[in-house]
Order: sequence, then structure tokens, then C-alpha cells
Amino acid sequence: MRVFSQHSGTPNLLGQILQQKRKEVNAARRQTPEALLRDLAKEPRHRRPFVERLENPGPWGINIIAEIKRASPSKGTIRPDLRIESQAKAYENGGAAAISILTDQRYFQGNPKDIKVVRTVTHLPILRKDFVVSPYQLYESVVMGADAVLLIVRALPEELLKECLGLCREISLDALVEIHTEPELERATRAGARLIGINNRDLASFQTDLQNSVRLAGELVSGQVAVAESGIGGRGDVERLKAAGIWNFLIGESLVRTPEPERLLRQLLGRSDE
Repeated sequence: MRVFSQHSGTPNLLGQILQQKRKEVNAARRQTPEALLRDLAKEPRHRRPFVERLENPGPWGINIIAEIKRASPSKGTIRPDLRIESQAKAYENGGAAAISILTDQRYFQGNPKDIKVVRTVTHLPILRKDFVVSPYQLYESVVMGADAVLLIVRALPEELLKECLGLCREISLDALVEIHTEPELERATRAGARLIGINNRDLASFQTDLQNSVRLAGELVSGQVAVAESGIGGRGDVERLKAAGIWNFLIGESLVRTPEPERLLRQLLGRSDE
């Protein structure tokens, strides 16, 4: 199991991850042919609404997508003893609108089986967070039990991004399209992206700046909905971004590190019953 530490945030790290992901997809395709996976993905299933939960502010004025992850390339191991069942229940009890689950094994210590486990212990919609490089992974995500998938603009050529968004609509899989810059937002818009994740962390340098969400949220076109991602640690960060017109937040590290995730989630939401 390879996990990168703080000093590993090098400009070519994303390229390394994507190269590894392509190898993994090719190996998976040899084990489970795409035609078989496509048939499995088209079987009837109970879909939990993801985008619909984020279109408008929730009961406390915002929505939080609470993330489950054990490690990251920039932080190394975050929570090696993480118990996903209790973590997921704490997120639901705390008021999360949805749950994000890292499924990349090599760099994030994720496990695709985590999605099915979480799905059995909560009623929340689930976002599969991984590095999508092929439509194969979209069928795979449905079979895993995900309701939505992350599409990173920097990781996908524009035509492939458009193809993936079209396939998501076809197989009833919601998509969170992640950007970091204005040109990436323009590409996402041309491809038809509706739910825009604004990553405050540069995937090349791993530097984080909340002002990135503030700046780019004002550039969204009519019908697009923003989700602020990365670097959100406390209620002050939430209020700062909310003042910029953002009501959706994807929060992971602070919720995973704390021994009381339900309590922290309530505080982040500004719940009056906390």
C-alpha cells in the first residue's frame, strides 16, 4: 500500500495517479468485461437523489457532503482505525446531506466495498470519489451502489468529459464535476456540467486557498450549483464561503480526524440544537 506524505505534492503526482488508474481500469476490464458491467449497471435499482439534495440550501441554510477517507497523498494516513459504519451513522445523525467515499486504494487507502457497507447503514445518497479516466468506471460506480460520481476536469479531455456526462444521464448517475481554474470551469460548462465542485486545493501543487471558491462561484452560469471542496475546517470557513453565495460544502479531513464527527458536523451546520 503506497501512501504519499506531505512532501509528495509534486506537479506530476496527478499524472502518476491517472497513469496508475488507467492500469487499474485495464486490469478490471480483463476481469469483468465492459459489456457485462454495462448490463449489470442497467438493472433496476433504488436511486437516492444526490443533485436534488444540493439544489437548494438545507434545513440549516447549507448542505454538507461528509467524506469518508483514511488517507490522502498530501496528508498521508489520516485515520487508519476508521470504522466506516459508525462514521457514516454519525454523519447521518449529524445532518449531512450526502456521504462521499474515497474508493482509490493505492493513494487513499479506500475500498470499493465501503460503498455497499455505508449504503446498508444510512439512507443518504453516496458519492463515489475517485479518479475517473474511462466510462467503464461509471458503470462500475453504479454496480458498487453509488448514486453519484466525481468527474475531475483536469483528468479528462473535454470530449471524454462530455461523453461521461452523457453516459451519467443515460444510466441515472449524478455527477459532481470538479474544477480549480476559470478555463476548467469553461470546459465543464461547455460539456454541460450542472453541479460544479470548486476545489480549493490545486491538484498539481496541493496548495489550498479558500478564496478560490469565493472567486469562481461568481463565474458560474445560470442553472449551475457550486460545491466548495477542500480546506474547510470550521464554522468560520463555512460562513465565509456562504457569504459568497455557496451553500454546499464537501468536508472530509476535519470530520475524519475528530473523535466526535457528529458533534463537529452539527457545529459546521450551525445547528441550533447543538
